[in-house]
Amino acid sequence: MNNDSLITKILRSVFFKKATGKAGRYASNTSRLFSLVSEVASKLKHVGFKGNLAEFQTSTQLLLRMVKAYSNGTYKNLPWKSLVSIVAVLIYFVSPIDLIPDFLPVIGITDDIALVLWLIKTLGEDINKFSEWEKNEKTINIG
Repeated sequence: MNNDSLITKILRSVFFKKATGKAGRYASNTSRLFSLVSEVASKLKHVGFKGNLAEFQTSTQLLLRMVKAYSNGTYKNLPWKSLVSIVAVLIYFVSPIDLIPDFLPVIGITDDIALVLWLIKTLGEDINKFSEWEKNEKTINIG
């Protein structure tokens, strides 16, 4: 199964549609967003991505920083549609039952990884803007 067909299957799955349905409610509730960020960070630590999966972990951590910055009001340039997309993917990621259930060793996380990497490519412009903003913020705070 190639990556595009896996993504297509994930996006059409009842599991992703359910996550997307919840995403708008989460995105408009700061405490839910912070809770979701915490759940995702916990799962990232638990799974312990190494080697080739380090890119996935780095990408997911970037998404978490975007959501946190949006939630606490320090970053306001994230379009609503992009925020909802990020939140839907994060909800899908923390769900143990999805297209490929997480309890299946090794393969269970494949759909989560594919979905996050797809999102990073899809939201490239928004992610680049956030990364630039984040670099400038660190420069200002350090300087």
